[in-house]
Amino acid sequence: MLLLTIWPLFALICLGFLLARAGFPDRAFWPAAERINYFVLFPALLVANLVDAPVRDPAILRLGGAMVATTCIAALVMTLLRNTVMQAPAARFGPALQGVVRFNTYLGLAITASLAGSEGLERAAVLLAVGVPLVNVLSIIALSEASVLRHPLPLLKTMARNPLILGCVVGIALALAGTGLPFGSKRVLEFLAQASLPLGLLCVGAALQPKAIRSDVAALAGPSLLRLMAMPALGAGVAMIFGLDGVEALVLVVFMAIPTAPTAYVLTRQLGGDGTLMAGLVTLQTLAAVLTIPLMLWLLGFA
Repeated sequence: MLLLTIWPLFALICLGFLLARAGFPDRAFWPAAERINYFVLFPALLVANLVDAPVRDPAILRLGGAMVATTCIAALVMTLLRNTVMQAPAARFGPALQGVVRFNTYLGLAITASLAGSEGLERAAVLLAVGVPLVNVLSIIALSEASVLRHPLPLLKTMARNPLILGCVVGIALALAGTGLPFGSKRVLEFLAQASLPLGLLCVGAALQPKAIRSDVAALAGPSLLRLMAMPALGAGVAMIFGLDGVEALVLVVFMAIPTAPTAYVLTRQLGGDGTLMAGLVTLQTLAAVLTIPLMLWLLGFA
């Protein structure tokens, strides 16, 4: 049953890959589609789901804390591995870290919506409000050899312009104020939000680079196993420690089980990291996740 719920989402990813390789509708379409989703449709989805979220609920607060704890534990383990085993420069450690701690938001929300409906989307939006800034900061620190901490202003400016972070801030502010969205504007955001996930999954498929998998199999295997197998197990353990159950625990584990984010490739290229390695991690994890996600959710008791 779980596989039947998830496979249509991966079918959209495969369709996006096939359409992009066929050059349909044209090559300029896919970057433009990703931009409109990133700057308009996806922020609308976040605001629409956060505006009525029970952000004062103790379980919601624990979910945010569990997200921070899980991500920071993973980042600490990766740092220890780098200092003892990997001995990798920032250009390669940055992609490896992102391959473990970052998550594909489109796929995570799509799976959450399929398994837990609107309640799951509300919880997931709160998780993103905490997780998106955190993983972005950790990724930039890893790629820049922590030099960004000595000059934090550019990082703060980048975070302040991030449309996902802005969407989360607006949504949470409205939820705390309890005012809702006036004049039926929530319906407008809901219309925009309905287009976000299917378009996002198509764009994920369009961005896959199968040739990159052959670049360095050994470097790809470690972070991918940690991301797809160890992270959901860690998330389940942290959920127990934080007293999460039901939808909150499911959301945390789903976002730990999904592959890394395609946007990690863009950040890696911008900061001079190993783009081929990052592209390989995104592609390999996305392909493998069609099997590992239902497997891990079943093993961890969420099927």
